[in-house]
Amino acid sequence: MFTGIIKAVGKVAKMEQQGGDLRLTITSADLPWKEFAVGESISINGVCLTAVEFLSNGFVADVSAETTKVTALANLAEGSKLNLEPSVALGERLGGHLVSGHVDCVGKIKTRETDARSVRLVVGIPAGYNRYIARKGAICIDGVSLTVNEVSDNTFSVNIIPHTADVTIIGDYRTGTEVNIEVDLLARYVERLLADGDDSAISEKYLRAHGYA
Repeated sequence: MFTGIIKAVGKVAKMEQQGGDLRLTITSADLPWKEFAVGESISINGVCLTAVEFLSNGFVADVSAETTKVTALANLAEGSKLNLEPSVALGERLGGHLVSGHVDCVGKIKTRETDARSVRLVVGIPAGYNRYIARKGAICIDGVSLTVNEVSDNTFSVNIIPHTADVTIIGDYRTGTEVNIEVDLLARYVERLLADGDDSAISEKYLRAHGYA
């Protein structure tokens, strides 16, 4: 599990094709790599990957063909910058929201505008995903925990404060940039419970009666 609070920005130092999969060597001077062990989960632009080797200045991870097919990691090149977050340990502060590192869809930056000292992004999403996104709810973009401003049929908007733009790759986003989107875990489970149709447990009627819908 992760929190959506980025701990470092790294870069792709090397990309290798191996038997149809992709092996990434990722470097960053801002994480204590000697404290990690092989098998650690690390979020790379919001995608949970397993470290198979550690270097003095980074780590190596394998990316399956399926992962490159369903995430924006397919757009990486040597030199690409990355948001990095090691998995959270029990007892740490939960500064963002619970994030699994399992990407739901790939979105695209539709517009980027200055909004006072912030940057306002409108993000396009595939059809059907707006149902999982709520105004003032949590959303994860490339591993960054953010608050949703507005939601429409095929877009949502967020504001990026200067600090977030400075310490993540979001500051480099431009119109057309593809990003990894993970919806709030709660939305997934509520949908599953409602789909079961068990009125003795949680139903749409129950949620409305108790102010959740």
